[in-house]
Amino acid sequence: MAYACQERAMSTARLTIDLGALADNWRALDAKTSVETAAVVKADGYGLDAGRVSRALADAGARHFFVAAAEEGIAVRRAVGPGPRVSVFSGHMAGDRDVLRDNNLTPMINSVDQMLRHVEELPGHAFGIQLDTGMNRLGMEPDEWAALREIALQQNPVLIMSHLACADEPGHEMNRKQLRVFKEMTSELDAPKSLAATGGLLMGPDYHFDLCRPGVGLYGGEPYDEAKAVVTVDIPVIQIRDVAVGETVGYSNKWTAQRPSRIATIAAGYADGLIRAIGNGIDVYVGDIACPVVGRVSMDMITVDITDIEGTPDAVQILNRRQTVDDLAEAAETIGYEILTSMGRRYARHYTGADKLAAQASSDALESIQQKLQRKRPELLREGRAG
Repeated sequence: MAYACQERAMSTARLTIDLGALADNWRALDAKTSVETAAVVKADGYGLDAGRVSRALADAGARHFFVAAAEEGIAVRRAVGPGPRVSVFSGHMAGDRDVLRDNNLTPMINSVDQMLRHVEELPGHAFGIQLDTGMNRLGMEPDEWAALREIALQQNPVLIMSHLACADEPGHEMNRKQLRVFKEMTSELDAPKSLAATGGLLMGPDYHFDLCRPGVGLYGGEPYDEAKAVVTVDIPVIQIRDVAVGETVGYSNKWTAQRPSRIATIAAGYADGLIRAIGNGIDVYVGDIACPVVGRVSMDMITVDITDIEGTPDAVQILNRRQTVDDLAEAAETIGYEILTSMGRRYARHYTGADKLAAQASSDALESIQQKLQRKRPELLREGRAG
């Protein structure tokens, strides 16, 4: 027997982003270092809206942001205003001149060709340098850097960086190798240096240099185990049905009822970033009670076993503090980044914590002004007496 759910508050899945938790994660990571802590907001702020995410992080104190491509920097610049630095990992690509100039973006130069393009198209415009210390993905290799180093340094790069390939495995030999190579490639340089993202930051001060640039850890992902949950996903229940022993559920008859069961069909699927590979092995939650996903994930629907739930739930949660993006990723044999950045446009998005952050930022700004006035008070008093 099947029956529809009663009236409910939502008809599409809701993605709730806790900007307060995001800011708290940045502050907590910042407190683990004695150097500047930037924020990586690429891929539209890991799928959560780069503008909102950047504004929240700026209110928390971040003053340096990283994006993947120049076009991504437009929304970030609009959100954070003219003061903070917005850097571009892909460097100065052909056709980037106007976007870089008009939005005051800082390209991280990856090659001799990019260096030539930058000094020809935007002379005097700030830039950084990215070095390849063994990942073989982006940046200048040691021989290339040796040939360009003197010329590049004459142009006063604002940052020299590289990226760790195995930072999610702290004991991996590759980390020590890249650290050694980075030190060799940047020896006797006065320019600020950066090697660590989230994983490198957590490995300690040897990897911190002058700036750390956490990404996934800000959003609640591994390897930052202490992170607060930033994302919650609530999914409405479309229909509930009774399934007899021996009956199957979903495509290809992949699940068979071993007991009389109540099966809820919920309104989200792989089109919403809940990829088919998560399949069996994950739960949804009704309050504190876990209910297993059964059958195959469909494009727009997932079926779950709610036999042990009393009553008729209107909605379930698939992401919360009990089940994170990394839990879903483990079930799908992928990484949390993929789950987080795959969340589709159909979610009704709800942001919390922004007002509190803005109020705190205003309070901090006022306190800063008061401190400056207090420091200048003796000087002002002297000038007043002299007048």
